[in-house]
Amino acid sequence: MATPKRKTSHARTSQRKANWLGALSAPATQSCPKCGEATLAHHACPSCGYYKGRQVVKVKTDEAAS
Repeated sequence: MATPKRKTSHARTSQRKANWLGALSAPATQSCPKCGEATLAHHACPSCGYYKGRQVVKVKTDEAAS
């Protein structure tokens, strides 16, 4: 297996990491058609529990908890 002849400098390492980390972005969000809350794409809504027009998760409300 090939091995490097020289140590990779801190500057070169930092430049490589900066290019990779600079390409990262925040996850895409969309509004829930049922309640309008911001949700992640392809995930059930955390506030109402709906996904693709049907309820898939039962969400506890504040009135039921007290």
